[in-house]
Amino acid sequence: MASAPNSKYNTCSLENESIKRASRDGVNRDLSEAVPRLPGETHITDKEVIYICPFNGPIKGRVYITNYRLYLRSLEMDSAPILDVPLGVISRIEKMGGATSRGENSYGLDITCKDMRNLRFALKQEGHSRRDMFEILTRYAFPLAHSLPIFAFLNEEKFNVDGWMVYNPVEEYRRQGLPNHHWRITFINKCYELCDTYPALLVVPFRATDEDLKRVATFRSRNRIPATGGGYESDDAYHNTELFFLDIHNIHVMRESLKKVKDIVYPNVEESHWLSSLESTHWLEHIKLVLTGAIQVADKVSSGKSSVLVHCSDGWDRTAQLTSLAMLMLDSFYRSIEGFEILVQKEWISFGHKFASRIGHGDKNHADADRSPIFLQFIDCVWQMSKQFPTAFEFNERFLVTILDHLYSCRFGTFLYNCESARERQKVMERTVSLWSLINSNKDTFRNPFYTKEINRVLYPVASMRHLELWVNYYIRWNPRIKQQQPNPVEQRYMELLALRDEYIKRLEELQLTNSAKLSDPSTSPSSPSQMLPHMQTHF
Repeated sequence: MASAPNSKYNTCSLENESIKRASRDGVNRDLSEAVPRLPGETHITDKEVIYICPFNGPIKGRVYITNYRLYLRSLEMDSAPILDVPLGVISRIEKMGGATSRGENSYGLDITCKDMRNLRFALKQEGHSRRDMFEILTRYAFPLAHSLPIFAFLNEEKFNVDGWMVYNPVEEYRRQGLPNHHWRITFINKCYELCDTYPALLVVPFRATDEDLKRVATFRSRNRIPATGGGYESDDAYHNTELFFLDIHNIHVMRESLKKVKDIVYPNVEESHWLSSLESTHWLEHIKLVLTGAIQVADKVSSGKSSVLVHCSDGWDRTAQLTSLAMLMLDSFYRSIEGFEILVQKEWISFGHKFASRIGHGDKNHADADRSPIFLQFIDCVWQMSKQFPTAFEFNERFLVTILDHLYSCRFGTFLYNCESARERQKVMERTVSLWSLINSNKDTFRNPFYTKEINRVLYPVASMRHLELWVNYYIRWNPRIKQQQPNPVEQRYMELLALRDEYIKRLEELQLTNSAKLSDPSTSPSSPSQMLPHMQTHF
């Protein structure tokens, strides 16, 4: 199931793709079948339903359920799919209406998703069709509650790039010039005995001994070192230091804020009160505070005069946001496609952001207080930076959206579990495919055509409310009126010009080869110099 050198499948996102189209992504698309399937994906059931589309009204269709996705095809319009939803995206399934319901389309299922949309299906009351669909969806959308494996462990996709090889901590620290006379690498946590939510390899101050680390760990939540003390440290204990509170709210506030965003963007946008409605969510205020804090960290480090210690209650939420954003501002390497993947692996995945708890992969407990959009907030901040510095990032918007889609999909093993030790126990690298395998096998799809590689340039985004905006192409992408604005016309035209340039270069090379062959053949040698020049018309 892990990546293999010989690629049979080279898959990419299936959302909104018609199976009539030529297969560009290598997915098993047999036209005699109704549903495109990934290797390892199996058909479970299909039923006739009425899809209550919030934009176009009721649509009669057939819904297909596999062990990976819910897929709806219309029985009324053309054969293009209407919905293609990974089951991992589903947060909640509720029955709608009862045996006495008489209203049209009032009996069926309501499905709440983690990606800013809801789905509603009406079913016939006779024949237990709702009960069957509810039980099957519940079983496969929430496999952990039914002793079933998450789909990532069944996925048999193969790629020509092994995404698990992207991040090697020793190589990454060596790239940064570590170890040196200020910092050393320690293997005190190689069996996760010091801290079971930290990575096996740690970089610590050169003069801090392993015995010091053991003593310091006892003062920290879950032994997550960096400094003595619990909660926050008084600056009385540290000479030549300043203490800053960044006023970034906790996971519960962020969760409620995102709920309010969903309320104003799905299914409809109330344009007459849009600005006041957006302001009432406080979402952009939270983005501003996170960016402002990261700018402060980057500025202190960039000056070369200060080291910065960043931590919150446990160091796996706000800390990860601040450190990763500050590194993105400071180090241009992290603005490349693979550099960003390394940043996510290092600061989020290996240092124990609780992806399983915050996202709820395969878990039916939608009301769990641990759920929170912390990683989404980080990606939103990255998008805000990419808008302000459009040539500074090698990756494009699709790259960021794809990461978020597969944060929920459970198709890859990248974001599963809460920490590195849990992933090792479950042998995630051996038993699942990495998201980076998909992306790095299709880099052109995710590349920013305006990217200009720069070294040693520190980015300082403007974190004022006047310069921040709601990420429409993510939060409101399910609205068909919004989708018509994609792709970016400037980017699309630029890509067309690049393709035209490549076509002319290819034609020129062909003509040069033809000319060379003619010149080397005495029987076809031109009688005059003017005959040696090819006649070539261009649009330029």
